[in-house]
Amino acid sequence: MTASDFRPGLEGVPATQSAISDIDGQRGILSYRGYSIAELAAHSSFLETAYLLIWGELPDPETLRTFQHDVQMHRRVSFRIRDMLKCFPAGGHPMDALQASAASLGLFYANRALDNPDYIRGAVIRLLAKIPTMLAAFQLIRMGHDPIQPRDDLPYASNFLYMLTEREPDPLAARIFDSCLVLHAEHTLNASTFSARVTASTLTDPYAVVASAVGTLAGPLHGGANEDVLLMLEEIGTVDGVEAYLDRAIAEKRKVMGFGHREYRVKDPRATILQGLAEELFDRFGHDEMYDVARRLEAVAAERLGPKGIYPNVDFYSGLVYRKLGIPTDLFTPVFALARAAGWLAHWKEQLGANRIYRPTQIYCGAAGRAWQPPEARVAKNGDLTG
Repeated sequence: MTASDFRPGLEGVPATQSAISDIDGQRGILSYRGYSIAELAAHSSFLETAYLLIWGELPDPETLRTFQHDVQMHRRVSFRIRDMLKCFPAGGHPMDALQASAASLGLFYANRALDNPDYIRGAVIRLLAKIPTMLAAFQLIRMGHDPIQPRDDLPYASNFLYMLTEREPDPLAARIFDSCLVLHAEHTLNASTFSARVTASTLTDPYAVVASAVGTLAGPLHGGANEDVLLMLEEIGTVDGVEAYLDRAIAEKRKVMGFGHREYRVKDPRATILQGLAEELFDRFGHDEMYDVARRLEAVAAERLGPKGIYPNVDFYSGLVYRKLGIPTDLFTPVFALARAAGWLAHWKEQLGANRIYRPTQIYCGAAGRAWQPPEARVAKNGDLTG
């Protein structure tokens, strides 16, 4: 194997076979288990979509009711987890709190039985049920409030917004948030999903799998971009400032946040759907002037960057939607994780079905044939050693 075989970031290198989701980057098509993302976002619910991703088929009505009920009945978390969250620094990032709390579930459900379908189902239900509760609890705790208990009578999306804001959400807001969760639930072998599969291949518990994926998603090159989009729009300030900002960014070879995707050469289909959801929210709850800036930026970027295949990705409009829903900016990526847990668990289950531990090779490019010398004989080089 030579340096010519090396692909930075494993770009284009197949690392697994999967039947969970598929992307056609040239035509801008994303599907889950063969179902169009646009159709699922319009007609399905997050829990139904999660079931589809994890078990491969849409559930019949009775199976769906049972699944929804079981998730509802497992939303509460141990007082010890709440006490742990209270010990976290209020200024800590919610992604770090989510990673730690997801990992902590492994302490409470340590009986690993990866060949037992009942164990797998129970782990799926616990993670889907408790991640929203832990995330909302941390948000209230860092604001100086006690967390509130989940409500068994509220659907998944409504319950999370209720626990986060301490008031029952408008039905339209809840429906749109649920659609957002569907859109973010899965996206083939992205960085965090690859992390999940590598961790799963060691046959550790699913809580460690999700925690490792959360840690990977926290990076600004993966899940953190939706926060940066809003910061960018605020920096631009007005529609009139768009062209100068974009020209300056291109001249300085700076990344324009929310644009470009390794898989898509057209507009991300999720961005198209999110733009429509944003407009629904603005029509009902009031306009956001930053949306005008975003639309102008997309139009100008189509002229400047479109020929290079650089168009809006999922992060470009999602922050505007989340902000209108009352979600704090630094919770955008944790909410992404809340949704993507469904995809991570689907890949965890699929990995278990035909497991082989990941052990890629490398191309060594370091020194060779060196002889050890005692400290007094060594010469300082490049400031690495002291003489």
